[in-house]
Amino acid sequence: MAIFLTKDSKVIVQGMTGSEGMKHTTRMIASGTAIVGGVNPRKAGTTVDFPGGQQVPVFGTVADAMAATGADVSVIFVPAAFTKAAVIEAVDAGIPLAVVITEGVAVKDTAEFYNYAKDKGTTRLIGPNCPGLISPGQSNAGIIPADISGPGRIGLVSKSGTLTYQMMFELRDYGFSTGVGIGGDPIIGTTHIDCLKAFEEDPDTDAIVMIGEIGGDAEERAAAYIAEHVTKPVVGYVAGFTAPEGKTMGHAGAIVSGSSGTAQAKKEALEAAGVKVGKTPSETAALMREIMAGLAG
Repeated sequence: MAIFLTKDSKVIVQGMTGSEGMKHTTRMIASGTAIVGGVNPRKAGTTVDFPGGQQVPVFGTVADAMAATGADVSVIFVPAAFTKAAVIEAVDAGIPLAVVITEGVAVKDTAEFYNYAKDKGTTRLIGPNCPGLISPGQSNAGIIPADISGPGRIGLVSKSGTLTYQMMFELRDYGFSTGVGIGGDPIIGTTHIDCLKAFEEDPDTDAIVMIGEIGGDAEERAAAYIAEHVTKPVVGYVAGFTAPEGKTMGHAGAIVSGSSGTAQAKKEALEAAGVKVGKTPSETAALMREIMAGLAG
């Protein structure tokens, strides 16, 4: 088992024939993902050759790709200006999972396609501005390096792409059921809480790492959810303990106003819910090691 993405997932790539799409499709195929098609209306009917002798057909629309291949996941690599249209097309086609890698998408566009998907109720969105998700040894939808960690029983949900990679590498000897990079924009499709719920219900996940960052109240809401609904051990890390107040830091969502949204406030909320919080990624990994050793013992 894993969450959202398994060995049976059939993946298409919107924007596969662009430079980023080609590069990362090659990596996804190399890591064992079942890439069954690409979508580009201008190149419908053609095929693309990838290393290892795999030929991937290109379709004009997501609906065509789904009808021909049975695809249930789309990874979206289109430029920011066209992302809203690409997501809406995927939602209209009824794809169960759409992973929006693109960064720099206008918040207005994200709000519109987020609400569109929510109203339709058939498509889970991950992103935008995210590294995607990986169920090591099964499937990889996005840009997470496949060789930094293997399969195991830890679940990971993270706002930060690079911290996703670091945590997976630090805990590579234990491995992961699924790692989900949810993105750090002010509006995102899948939240910490969505992933916590799925990991809690997944029989092959024993413990959860949650990585947040300053700004907003997503981590505080996640803490409240953990206190009420999560029985598995959770460790946390909040990026931005040294960030100055009132300054936007990196991600568009990471802005602190007054005491709300600070790393300290988030740490205190999580600890009140029984989550052990590390001051650094390495300390967070060490906390998870203790938990996994205790579960094994």
